[in-house]
Amino acid sequence: MSSWKLDSWRNKPILQQPVYKDRELLKDVEKRLGKYPPLVFAEEVRSLKSQFAEVTRGKAFLLQGGDCAESFAEFNADTIRDFFKVFLQMSVILTFAGGKPVVKVGRIAGQFAKPRSSDFETIGDVTLPSYRGDIINSIEFTKEAREPDPYRMLSAYNQSAATQNLIRAFARGGFADLRKVHRWNLDFSAGTTADERYQKLSDKIEQALNFMGACGINPENTPSLAQTVLYTSHEALLLNYEEALTRKDSITGKYYDCSAHMLWIGDRTRQVDGAHVEFLRGVENPIGIKAGPTTSPDDLLTLLDKLNPDNEAGKMNVIVRMGADKLSDYLPTLIRAVQREGKKVLWSCDPMHGNTIKASNNYKTREFDNVLQEVKNFFAIHESEGTYAGGIHLEMTGKDVTECIGGGQNIGEDNLSSRYHTHCDPRLNAHQALELAFLIADTLKAVK
Repeated sequence: MSSWKLDSWRNKPILQQPVYKDRELLKDVEKRLGKYPPLVFAEEVRSLKSQFAEVTRGKAFLLQGGDCAESFAEFNADTIRDFFKVFLQMSVILTFAGGKPVVKVGRIAGQFAKPRSSDFETIGDVTLPSYRGDIINSIEFTKEAREPDPYRMLSAYNQSAATQNLIRAFARGGFADLRKVHRWNLDFSAGTTADERYQKLSDKIEQALNFMGACGINPENTPSLAQTVLYTSHEALLLNYEEALTRKDSITGKYYDCSAHMLWIGDRTRQVDGAHVEFLRGVENPIGIKAGPTTSPDDLLTLLDKLNPDNEAGKMNVIVRMGADKLSDYLPTLIRAVQREGKKVLWSCDPMHGNTIKASNNYKTREFDNVLQEVKNFFAIHESEGTYAGGIHLEMTGKDVTECIGGGQNIGEDNLSSRYHTHCDPRLNAHQALELAFLIADTLKAVK
């Protein structure tokens, strides 16, 4: 690490970055951000890393999810509340089914930047820079809107700070009461026609809560039943922002990226000698690596060596995103390479990105059945290899959107235009996310 510096990434090749016209303004914004308070604290990051280590050892399960890309326009308390509510519901289901603690990590309070397949977008005879997330430019298709604006980093920080504040209030202020969360699940299972197994599992949770209550264990005398912790995460894509919010811990003397508890490197920016890997190898946060079909065993091992040279448990999360039809072709070789070299890795499944399709009406979407199948295949492969399937990583929302087809609501292609609100990729709605949690619960019970 002696060769690493906070700005050493600036001397490396970099992809997926905006081109700011006013470089002096960019420097001024970076300096301002560098003086702002951290959004998260080093001790919180250390706590998450220790919990990731438990997942790596097979003693806990990771639930990670949230928006494809947060937006400035849809920012409000109700949106945060609705996501938090569904996330807690999913956590209770998975905790009960798996018999293990669930580590909750949201794609929230910082998930503003998005990689794109092309630097430019063309509509008709007009070509403009691609939309790269609200932290960089605006989704409106005008020259002014698509111009990268450094001031947007300040707006992203302020929204993230407000979001963090509300999340902490929800987590500690009674909203996370286990009895309340379970009542929400009862309401969900009573209102669905998808599968009677939902009601059966909810009934079992009800019996367990009643038993604990009869034994005198309740949220009033057991804080863990009334409070929770939701950690934050995002893709560390815009490195100007990440550097500006990185702080040297006064206790350990080590660097922590205080924009989020966990960060990940995307499938498009995981170049071993690239800027993103260079930056993240110097911070103490848990780091995710998105692993797609083009990820070779040698590439993955090299990344693990560079990002985690001490092979520290809880540091690395390999987030597999290959597609339901490709997972069995690629994942086993990655698992075997990691096992052979004795690498300590948390394996999680992103069943969203590899299953994106274009509907006949040109809407980008995902089929619920394909998402579910990739999850099932992920668990089956790990069971076959004798390794632990440690988590799930979802793009989802607490709103009743119509962006992914299928599920118990039977959303079809004709329904997509009804409530298609995403700024980028299609998300599971609240009903689909809960349905997926109940179906994953069956798998967890089988491998427990």
